[in-house]
Amino acid sequence: MQVNQTAMNTRLVHALHDAIELRHAGQLLFRYVYEPAMPAMESPKPYFHPLRTLAGNEVTIYRPHDHVWHKGLQMTCAHLSGQNFWGGPTYVNGQGYAQLDNNGRIRHERWGELRCEDDRADLHEELKWISSTGETWIREKRRISVSEINPAGGYWALDFEFRLDNVRGAPLVFGSPTTQGRPLAGYGGLFWRGPRAFLGGQVLASGGLEGPDIMGRRAPWLAYIGLHDGSAEYSTLLFIDQPGNVSYPNKWFVRNDPFAAVSFAFSFDEEYTLAPDDELTLNYRLVIADGAWSRERIETFVAS
Repeated sequence: MQVNQTAMNTRLVHALHDAIELRHAGQLLFRYVYEPAMPAMESPKPYFHPLRTLAGNEVTIYRPHDHVWHKGLQMTCAHLSGQNFWGGPTYVNGQGYAQLDNNGRIRHERWGELRCEDDRADLHEELKWISSTGETWIREKRRISVSEINPAGGYWALDFEFRLDNVRGAPLVFGSPTTQGRPLAGYGGLFWRGPRAFLGGQVLASGGLEGPDIMGRRAPWLAYIGLHDGSAEYSTLLFIDQPGNVSYPNKWFVRNDPFAAVSFAFSFDEEYTLAPDDELTLNYRLVIADGAWSRERIETFVAS
């Protein structure tokens, strides 16, 4: 069964117990799969795929053969008090990656408000982070907002709010492979995996940072510019951290080789402990744009 909401040129299409799609002027901009079917080893969780620009270019990949647990854009954590909500093997200090019996999952519980009006959309979701032994560790309230669709400017924007409430009854420690001893592998949090064609893409960040030098460095924004197969057109993804987040400005996990990936890595190389009954709130913005944006254009946009 599908439930549709329409506002001007923008339309939400809800396939119950499966996914929500957003379309603008007939073009699919995203598909958010909130009840995925996947093996427990892949740490099942909601994900966005495809994400597309206004011109129709796809900027995500689903289940790449090198890391089948990478799925478009998703909220996740590789090391959380011994549990792996990322998927696949876990990095063990002194041993390397090992497939452990510790793959948790993030389960959709219910939708709150679903609204589409004036070329904007707002989705309110409740979820549970459940350990491999079936214990609920986190109750999450997630807000996904399409805050701007700008055909003249060739871009649209997604805003995220993640409110994570520790209901485990014990501290929760967020970490990464880097906090466990692997250098420059601080991935976790909101994570994007780009299409194969984005291999070797241009990476920019504030403060004049560029390329591999950005890995593990603090910056309030990061941009990834890639070139598509087929259309031979460029797209730009602009990831913007928000003041008030823990460890702001964010330390970035980013790669353009051997694949395109960006993570808002708030626990890149330092663990973050969430006390029992405390709440961690994270806010991020992702701008999905046609064309290769210059540093000047990006800085003007972020400052506006």
